[in-house]
Order: sequence, then C-alpha cells, then structure tokens
Amino acid sequence: MTTSALPPASGPRTLPTSAALRVPWSLGAVTLASTCIILGLLWDISWHRTIGRDAFLTPAHVAIYLGAVIAGLTCGGLALRTTFAGDAAARGVSVVFWGFRAPLGAWVCIWGSFAMLTSAPFDNWWHNAYGLDVQILSPPHTLLGLGMIAIQIGAMLMVLAHQNRAGESSIALRGLYVYCSGIALLMVATIVWEYTGFANDMHGSLFYKVAAVSLPSFLLAPAVASRVRWPATQVALVYMGLTLFMAWTLPLFPATARLAPVYNPPTHLLPPTFPLLLFVPALLFDLLLPRRARWREWQQGLVLGIVFVLTLLVVQWPFAAFLMSPSARNAFFVADRWDYSSTLGPWRYNYWSLDSDAAGHWSPLGFWSGIGFAMLIAAASSWWGLARGRWMRGVQR
Repeated sequence: MTTSALPPASGPRTLPTSAALRVPWSLGAVTLASTCIILGLLWDISWHRTIGRDAFLTPAHVAIYLGAVIAGLTCGGLALRTTFAGDAAARGVSVVFWGFRAPLGAWVCIWGSFAMLTSAPFDNWWHNAYGLDVQILSPPHTLLGLGMIAIQIGAMLMVLAHQNRAGESSIALRGLYVYCSGIALLMVATIVWEYTGFANDMHGSLFYKVAAVSLPSFLLAPAVASRVRWPATQVALVYMGLTLFMAWTLPLFPATARLAPVYNPPTHLLPPTFPLLLFVPALLFDLLLPRRARWREWQQGLVLGIVFVLTLLVVQWPFAAFLMSPSARNAFFVADRWDYSSTLGPWRYNYWSLDSDAAGHWSPLGFWSGIGFAMLIAAASSWWGLARGRWMRGVQR
C-alpha cells in the first residue's frame, strides 16, 4: 500500500477555483456517516442506561450501522470508480492498495466499516453468552469503537485532502473539516466517558490522567492542520454542541426500563452528561499555537500539556461542584440523572476516585503527584498531536 500523503516534488496540487469551491458528494456522504455513528452511539448509551438491551436492532443500533454501511458503500464505490473510470487527476490524488486506487481517508473508512460490521454479530453473540455488559469496553465494543474511530478519522482525512488541495478558496471545505474534527473529538470523549463523564470523578487525579491521555491530541492535530481562525476552539464547540443537542433532545422521548432489576424507574430517555468545558483549554491552545515556533518540539508539547491540565483543573473543579448542586438539576445542565439499575442514595452527591492515603483520607500529596503525572501524559499527547497535525498539513491524497 502506498501511504505517501506528501505533495509531489513539483509543488502542492491546487484545484481550479470552480473545483475547489465544490464539495464532492462523497465528502457529504462520509460526513453523514460520521454523524449517524456518533449520534447513534450517544443514543445507544442512553438506550442501555434507560431501557436496557431489549433487542439487537434497536433504533440506535440501526443509526450506528447505517453509518457504517454509508461509509463502506461510498468509499468502496469511490475506490472502484477511481480505479476503473477515474481520470488522471483523480488517480493522481489516490493511494494504491491491492491494485485499487482511492483517497487515503477512503481506505481508512473502508477498514472501519468492515470492523464495525464484523463487530455486530460478535456483539450479539457476546450478549447472548455473557448477558449485559459490565463495562462499555467489552471485546466486541472495542472492535466496534475502533471501527467507528476509523470512519471518523477517515472522513476527516478525506475532507482534509480536499481542503489542502483547495487552499484558502473554499469556506465550505474548511468548515466541513472543523465539523469532522469535532466529531472525532466527541468519539474519543465518549469512549473514555466512564472515567470523565461524571462530576463525581472530577476531584480525583484519575479524571485528569484519562483526559490528558485522550483529548489534547484530538484538539491540537486538527488545529495545526486547519485553515480557519481559532480552530481548536471551534473543534471543541462542535464537540460541545453535538453533546448538548443529544442531552436536550433525548429526554423529550418517553421510555421505560425493560431489563430487571429496576431500582430507579425512568420515564424518559436519559441524556448524556454535560460536556467537558474543553473550549477553555482549546482557546488557550489557539492563543499559544502561533507562538510555538520559538520553542523546541519537546518544549511545545510540555507547555501545551501543562496548560491543558491546569486549565481543565481550574474550570472543571468548581464546575463539578456546581453540577452536583441542586442548581444543576434541570433540563439545561441535565445533572443527577441515573441508570434504571442504580439504587439511589447519598453516593450521588459524593466525590469518587479520590486520591487517598493509607488511612483512607484524602491526600493532597497523592492528588498533586497525580496531577503532575497527568501533565506529563498531556505533554506526550500534545507532542503527538502537534506531530500528527504537521503531517496532516501535507495530506493531499
């Protein structure tokens, strides 16, 4: 497989103005597929928390696998057309795999589609054999998650290649790239949601370690490769907007639990928890990125990693206290919403995963050493995001 994403030695490809301003139907299709997958995933989590796993072909599952089918058919068709009927320009911006030609992002989407569709019967067998999932990251869900991430990243790469070839001439392509990047960020945030989604966890260092390893690179890489102003902030706002859309929409639909035992009977679909305030560290990223040239690469990652963890600590620590207060128990902040299988008690308003000493008391030393370790993790994640972003700026295929 030829994976070179760099432009030819003669210089970067630039599409004619009319072509640059046109958004190909394939980009719209893979963006629709990405949207179906992420919204279907949030819907599916709500379905499991509210109703239970009552059937395989739930509406949420249909939405998820519809995204896989759309991405697979679109990119498979694009590969066939480019290979057998593509002109010189289309073949020149394609990647060869097993004798077939398609854009790099299309191959990533095809792999993701196969992974997702393979995980479907695996997941059905797993539930029949072992019952309800204890954790989100079961083996079939891991394969499904990798496939979903691949489609999100593949869609982003397809849009990115068109954006890079079009230069500054297409506002639509730049906006579509930011949107796809926001979906990819939301995808990763959803995968680690068990550790970062609840306000009860936000006073322990584990929350910041998990956020540090998963989120900075998905803010920085698209920001480095983007051609819009305030790119990281816009990506974070897409993540927040899609989460809030589902948080405010799902509770409008009546639902009852169908899988015993039911300790907390629901009346409507549960919403996702309120999104993290990632637009704050993203805003600081956008302010620092233009100045990073004065630092060495490892210094860039270190500074941005420290900024991410400290900023997240400053905003999420007090916001966690607010989300656990009566003021947040409303339709806007959607706080204090618990699964049907939860036995309600005072634990809802306690902090979990606190850094404790041998006697079981909260340990400031343990917490701050954990925060320091989170900064190192975030520095590595930021460095990787910057490196990936520089590579993405050269993607032409």
